[in-house]
Amino acid sequence: MQVTMQSDPNTFYYGYEVGPIRPPSEARSLLLRVTRNCPWNRCAFCSIYKQSEFSERVVAHIKQDIDSIARHIESLVNPFLGRIMTGKRRHEPAGTQAYWMAFNWFRHGMKAVFIQDADSLSMPASDIIEILTYLHDKFPSIERVTSYARSSTVAKISKDSLKAMREAGLNRIHIGMESGSDAVLKMVKKGASKEIHVKAGLKVRAAGIELSEYVMPGLGGIRLSREHALETASALNRINPDFIRFRQLAIPVTAPLHATLEAGRFERCTDLQVMHELRLLISNLDGIKSSIVSDHILNLLQEVEGGLPEDKTRLLSIIDEFLEMNPQRQRLFQLGRRLGLFYGLGDLKDDGKMARVEAAYQALGISPENIDEKVSDLMTRFI
Repeated sequence: MQVTMQSDPNTFYYGYEVGPIRPPSEARSLLLRVTRNCPWNRCAFCSIYKQSEFSERVVAHIKQDIDSIARHIESLVNPFLGRIMTGKRRHEPAGTQAYWMAFNWFRHGMKAVFIQDADSLSMPASDIIEILTYLHDKFPSIERVTSYARSSTVAKISKDSLKAMREAGLNRIHIGMESGSDAVLKMVKKGASKEIHVKAGLKVRAAGIELSEYVMPGLGGIRLSREHALETASALNRINPDFIRFRQLAIPVTAPLHATLEAGRFERCTDLQVMHELRLLISNLDGIKSSIVSDHILNLLQEVEGGLPEDKTRLLSIIDEFLEMNPQRQRLFQLGRRLGLFYGLGDLKDDGKMARVEAAYQALGISPENIDEKVSDLMTRFI
């Protein structure tokens, strides 16, 4: 029987919940939803939560999710016991969302958990600590628990509360900085400033929690590209995060920024302009020991990854290699990346892959005049 959810989703427990997104680095993690959607929900580049309301889940319901996973894990470890438990109706049957989540987590070693949705640390610290404690009690094998959080939220959390979360098992926080430029942050309605980003980032580091800062190349458009690069580098230099993760701007039609683009009030950077911007940003990262991560299909050069400062020259040389190519090879690589056929520049030497990309190039009618429009359309498939 299908249950119709009431206006208040916390009135009853409707079963295991999974939110819409996670970082690529959490593909092998258990996804544990503690809040629904985003409490800010105004960012112009984001379309994910625009038709949804934010709510905090009841802690007792989250514990029921954890219990459900535990029972499924038990049945996977001991299939005979699992059949007995299923017969007694002690947990959801195989084939449910909870079962497949447990199965995926079990086969990857049950080491990591990602707390959803967009800003789960907006919950009371006592609730987060209670959930983390219960989670670790159920699964002592867990080595890493991570969560998204907004800078504006973290900046308001006390140092003692952050340390208590770390002691309860929160190992890493993912923050969407997007930009260090106040002009860019205001334009895209991020709800944070450069100083708030720095304050939050330093607070996370001081609490002994790993910090992953997300940066969005291209977000300033053509007009603010240089400022976006320099101010973002400046903020990152002050924070010295554990990870800097790049997510190149893509603009789905459902994002508010798309209407701004269509109205001519935002000039989108071409891939070449984004690469010049990225080069400027990386070249201005100094005095930090962050890991550069480019783990998303939206990024043109996903191989721009390494540690600072030791890999800085190599990272810049990868960008230079692309910028120094002849325009035809640049266009072929752009298309190959956005079709998912190319990972790195070395794939241009793969005759089989090149033949497929060249065929698609002809079939799609790619030209110097339309390449950026075509690849921008392809990029929105990955959001």
